[in-house]
Amino acid sequence: VQLQASGGGLVQAGGSLRLSCAASGGAFDGYAVAWFRQAPGKERDFVSSIVWRGGKTYYADSVKGRFTVSRDNAGNMAELQMNSLKPEDTAVYYCAAARAYTDYSTRVTRPTLYRYWGQGTLVTVSS
Repeated sequence: VQLQASGGGLVQAGGSLRLSCAASGGAFDGYAVAWFRQAPGKERDFVSSIVWRGGKTYYADSVKGRFTVSRDNAGNMAELQMNSLKPEDTAVYYCAAARAYTDYSTRVTRPTLYRYWGQGTLVTVSS
């Protein structure tokens, strides 16, 4: 599976952006698709994820109530709707995919769990 992230850009604080993660060479069925972000000089942090079968979602505390992760019915596009953006949301955002085995919920935030990664898309929020 190859992933392609898109939708980043420059937005003012309080604004919105919608990121997309498209799969090629396969579909997301049987996977969990996650979003991570990495600000300059910082570690790559978990943002959100969705388990394709069943649609269970996970969010970092810092984005709960502002971000929404979703999936399409065709099985090859995941999206992250980001509202009420803050300057501290500025980062490169990556989508990633991992097989959603039964223990996924205990490891959802770990980057090492995810085998497939997109190239990243830059989100810049100005104050």
